[in-house]
Amino acid sequence: MAVTVDRWMLPGELARADEQGESSGRRTPRDWAVDVTMFSIAALVWFLEFEYFVLPNVLDLPYWARVADPVAGAVVCLAIWWRRRFPVAGGLLAATAGALANTAAAAMILLLFSLALHRGWKPAVPITSVAVLISVPYIHSYFPGAAGRPLPWLISLVLGAALVVTTGIGVRARRQVVLALRMRADAERREHTRELEESRRAERQRIAREMHDVLAHRISLLAVHAGALEYRTAQAERGAAPEPSAAEVRDVVAVVRSNANQALEELREVLDLLRQRPDGEDGREAPQPTVARLPALVDEARLSGQQVRAGFSGGLGDLRPQVQRTIYRIVQEGLTNARKHAPGAAVEVLVSDAAAGEVVVQVVNVAPIGVTTSEIPGAGAGLTGLAERVALHGGELSREITDGEFRLRARIPCPS
Repeated sequence: MAVTVDRWMLPGELARADEQGESSGRRTPRDWAVDVTMFSIAALVWFLEFEYFVLPNVLDLPYWARVADPVAGAVVCLAIWWRRRFPVAGGLLAATAGALANTAAAAMILLLFSLALHRGWKPAVPITSVAVLISVPYIHSYFPGAAGRPLPWLISLVLGAALVVTTGIGVRARRQVVLALRMRADAERREHTRELEESRRAERQRIAREMHDVLAHRISLLAVHAGALEYRTAQAERGAAPEPSAAEVRDVVAVVRSNANQALEELREVLDLLRQRPDGEDGREAPQPTVARLPALVDEARLSGQQVRAGFSGGLGDLRPQVQRTIYRIVQEGLTNARKHAPGAAVEVLVSDAAAGEVVVQVVNVAPIGVTTSEIPGAGAGLTGLAERVALHGGELSREITDGEFRLRARIPCPS
């Protein structure tokens, strides 16, 4: 029996899937072996009954019965080959022809067993009862001793029929239990695969967010200084400005080298963090930025030429490290976006304390001319990642343009 299952089913659905698989007409090597064995047993019993009971007429059967018995028995034996595809028809044949043919004794038992196995007790019990009722007058008429002691014969017949049906039902129940367990294992395996894929996707998003937060700030600083040197050199070539002195070039190159080294260092820290084992067996954690590094971040922005006014309230160092890291990333992203999309504009950075039960982080700069709220520059991976970070703390991130100013604002609850 080959049944394909794709989800967890109720017992009734299991039965229907079982019936569909059995009625498909496809036999596995195991099915062929079972069918050949059952047919061989039925044919052997047919031959023995015909050789030792029907031909010698041991039961004193009439002539018509001796002719019909082997024919009906042969038909019932052949029906074994179609017992999976037509179990009810095979059971009806066994209950009628098989009950009146001695040569069909084994085939009748096998067909009634198959009926209970493949269709359950609802059709098996009434059809088997019909077989018993039809057999009673035949046995009473032709079997020696049945007429004198009918009760033991009747009890034996009923018990034998009940044994056949209950055995088939028991095997059916076991098959359905095995099928249900297999389906459950398949469902759990698919669920595990889905969870693994989601974990991998979340890890890729985490890597992308960390890479953006770390590298975007540093690369933008490099671009600003390299662009300033390029502009100054181009102006000097046209005679619009004096040649940059060696000291000026050295200072710019030093800033570029310093930021490149810091970018590499921060990239290494991110990679160390991502390589950490989930159970923390390596015994250390990669350093992460906190609010204590905000002044240094602002100083770097000022060195790159940005006009930054910053205000940081006290008490921020008592916040959870995760919240401090999120605050740092918000300020970093705000400065980076201002440098990229509003070069030369003044930037105001304000971070309030948690006295009122929440921290408010705000970065404000002049918006590019002609840009609306729906066209906010930089509202891509960086701000999306920030929104996810803030949401993890139960906070809210907003970005809008009002009165010609781009305002990035985050509210993070900090319960005392």
